[in-house]
Amino acid sequence: MSTHDPQEQFTHLVRLGWNLRVLGLCTSLVLPQVGQPILEVMSEGETRVRITVVRRACGWMFVWRPWWARMWRPGEAVWAEADNAADVIVSAAIA
Repeated sequence: MSTHDPQEQFTHLVRLGWNLRVLGLCTSLVLPQVGQPILEVMSEGETRVRITVVRRACGWMFVWRPWWARMWRPGEAVWAEADNAADVIVSAAIA
């Protein structure tokens, strides 16, 4: 598995988008011509959160903060394979 696989990123983001939709949130998958796919989530309060998925040594992670913020604020990422990833993102990033 490569460290940058757009198809696998797409698959994880679509699954997360669907799970967030089930929780009542509006989601949009953005597929830029250049760059990584992004899942935009809009909460009831019109808060927009952009979620990306990145490959790490142990697997894929959803992140919703810029790389520099993640260095200083742990807990702003969740493993993509976690069954409760959507719930974690709602409570940490959207609530």
